[in-house]
Amino acid sequence: MERNEGENQHVEKNSNSKDGSICGYESLHHLLSANLKPHLFKEVRRLLLGLNCGRALELVALPESTKALSSEHDFDLQAFCFGADKELLRQPLVVRVGLIQNSIARPTIASFLDQKRAIFQKLKPMIDVAGSSGVNILCLQEAWMMPFAFCTREKRWCEFAEPVDGESAQFLHEYARKYNMVIISPILERDVNHGETLWNTAIIIGSRGNIIGKHRKNHMPRVGDFNESTYYMEGNTGHPVFETAYGKIAVNICYGRHHPLNWLAFGLNGAEIV
Repeated sequence: MERNEGENQHVEKNSNSKDGSICGYESLHHLLSANLKPHLFKEVRRLLLGLNCGRALELVALPESTKALSSEHDFDLQAFCFGADKELLRQPLVVRVGLIQNSIARPTIASFLDQKRAIFQKLKPMIDVAGSSGVNILCLQEAWMMPFAFCTREKRWCEFAEPVDGESAQFLHEYARKYNMVIISPILERDVNHGETLWNTAIIIGSRGNIIGKHRKNHMPRVGDFNESTYYMEGNTGHPVFETAYGKIAVNICYGRHHPLNWLAFGLNGAEIV
């Protein structure tokens, strides 16, 4: 990082200005923007956020009400516009995709029910912000409804597993209908129809609150002592593509992104957004 002495003092001065911040900044993006020279920040931004057809990403203006809600509930909110090459014979299709990344809301020594319900409560304002910002497809993080405990090899975390139409889906149905929004809900699935087998599954909830389908994670990381197959094995759903109100979408779950043939297969099957 190239910066002068005055900038170094600014970072040190702000290092303890806000709990949970990065050297006093709300996000890594803000820290880099404030401390890198413009030409360096432009290159870092390109590496982190993508080339965007050779153009800088545009910021998307969000309603003041959503900014107030994010401030009230202390979560970071950013919005960018990714462009595409223009076509001559078709009008552009604009799709707003939202991504939520959250931490747990209760200590992992709390009862599992309390932990799960607390995560639901924590996500409520985030989903409301997404919906009121015009998001069309909202993606929640892998196994969002529980602590990501798959590195522990402790079987007790399997208690968080639920059917496709379980508590998490019921919680999200009303938001999908309220905001006319497709929601991707990745859960630890308990397949009650097949011996209660566990899967790492992404459920696609339609904009009317209906369950369109599901995709199960198809590549398991097995690195050293980190072995997710302690909990679930490779999925059996192939490379499905789902027809939604906002286009044909597919879901590449976690470790699957490292396998180029996964992306290829989704594309060959007709996915417009993965």
